[in-house]
Amino acid sequence: MGIFSRTRDIFAANMTELLDRAEDPARMIRMIILEMEETLVEVRASAARSIADSKEMKRALVRLEDLQANWTEKAELALSKDREDLAKAALLERQKAADMADGLRTELAAIEDTLKGYEADIAKLQGKLREARARQNAIATRIESAVTRARTREMLNGARTEDAFSRFEQLERRADFAEGRADALGMTGPKSLEEEIAELKATDKVDAELEAMKAALKAKGA
Repeated sequence: MGIFSRTRDIFAANMTELLDRAEDPARMIRMIILEMEETLVEVRASAARSIADSKEMKRALVRLEDLQANWTEKAELALSKDREDLAKAALLERQKAADMADGLRTELAAIEDTLKGYEADIAKLQGKLREARARQNAIATRIESAVTRARTREMLNGARTEDAFSRFEQLERRADFAEGRADALGMTGPKSLEEEIAELKATDKVDAELEAMKAALKAKGA
């Protein structure tokens, strides 16, 4: 009765509703699958016992049918010898065997009906088990996807990412400062009065030397 009760509960169970009410859907579906697997094993074991009982009853039924035939022969033999009393006794024994055979047939029919029920239950349990395993795979995929999205969002919006970008900004400011310093070193300001006069004197000196060189070359040529 316990197996039939558990099987009916599983058949009546709406997995979507169970998972909606569960705090941990992945754990709940693992428990459902485990329960179904255990129930399936028990139903198959019960079916195996019923099959064994059916075979044993069929063998007993054959023996009882043989016994009825044997008592019929004995009754006919007794009548042929004018022993009606023995024939009657043989027929009574045959009737007992027939009654036992009828009882076995009734039990055998009940076992056959039970086996049909087991077969239907096993098919339904296997269907539920396939559904549960499909849900398990879907839930595992969803959980993995959610974890991946959470990690990505944490990376994009978390403190570690903000800290990294803050360091990038500091490095950029340092680079700007270094470039500005290099540009400043290459810059020249307006010349002072003394620098301009010195340049004029240097220019006059160069011009005088140039004229002297020209005159020397001209004298050599003459």
